[in-house]
Amino acid sequence: MITSGGLFDLDALDERIAENEAKMAEPGFWNDGQKAQELIGENNQLKEKRDTFVGLRDGVDDLRVTWSLLQEESDADMQQEFDDQLQSVKQKLEQYRLEQLLNEPYDANNAILEIHPGAGGTESQDWGEMLLRMFTRWAGQHDFEVETADYEAGEEAGIKSVTLLIKGHNAYGYLRSEKGVHRLVRISPFDSAGRRHTSFASVDVMPELDDSTNVDISDDDLRVDVFRSSGAGGQHINKTSSAVRITHIPTGIVVSSQAQRSQLQNRQTAMNMLKSKLYELEEEKKAKKRAEIQGEQLDIGWGSQIRSYVFHPYTLVKDHRTNFETHDGNAVMDGDLDPFINAYLQWRLSQKNPD
Repeated sequence: MITSGGLFDLDALDERIAENEAKMAEPGFWNDGQKAQELIGENNQLKEKRDTFVGLRDGVDDLRVTWSLLQEESDADMQQEFDDQLQSVKQKLEQYRLEQLLNEPYDANNAILEIHPGAGGTESQDWGEMLLRMFTRWAGQHDFEVETADYEAGEEAGIKSVTLLIKGHNAYGYLRSEKGVHRLVRISPFDSAGRRHTSFASVDVMPELDDSTNVDISDDDLRVDVFRSSGAGGQHINKTSSAVRITHIPTGIVVSSQAQRSQLQNRQTAMNMLKSKLYELEEEKKAKKRAEIQGEQLDIGWGSQIRSYVFHPYTLVKDHRTNFETHDGNAVMDGDLDPFINAYLQWRLSQKNPD
């Protein structure tokens, strides 16, 4: 049964929507355009949340009616209709339950996702490209926009590194489950002897921050370099020095952007990425002080992986935090990450509420 309460309070949600609409009706609401747009965006998200809940509740009511009719008279067409409706409601309910777990700061934001292959040359660089394909397919399945901010190709195959901006509501909330080291075990296509290889790649995930988040960055702490774009696509590639690399001298953090056509746009993108990295660094410092380190980036090597993808001598993908696993490795590599994300969010919730 679908009810309001627990993680969802329909009355409180309606009250917040009404309060926002009252503010939007006030004289001078548009005096601060940025704040006005933020409030409108927030209210639209609240309305979507409410409408989805009401739609699910109505769907359950329709199922009850159809079930009652089936008890009175068996009908093959009606039974098929009931089965189809039940499956649809189950999928929507599972997705909705998942979204209710995304209630931490910046969960609703776009995500900045970086992939860095570990030691191992072509083998691990190919693994990095496989992960790139996996995340890109997952994003496409959720109608998220994927923008390649920075891309460095491998010498023979795969990638040396890639930075993606994945745009969509709750993109960061979903993808923070992917932060850590991913381990691959397979028969290497690059080994003529057909031997089994183990490869590692590090995935880092950060929320994209907007101007409302204050991160103090001094121009004196920055070294800005420009270079020619090397990524695939775009007539400007390798013709103008439009790509931008920014080094934050105090921390050694380096960010690059070459996705845009203008140097100015790439600089802005790189600065946004730097802001996210510095914010994340500060949050990790606070977490360490509280002895509650969450999502700590570990060394890229044995024993530090969050998930293993085994394709030989058997097929198994297993998350080592939640113990969720599946034998359908091909589906996972094609972007079927939702079961892992769901398990991770449930696990995080259990860590907060152990009882």
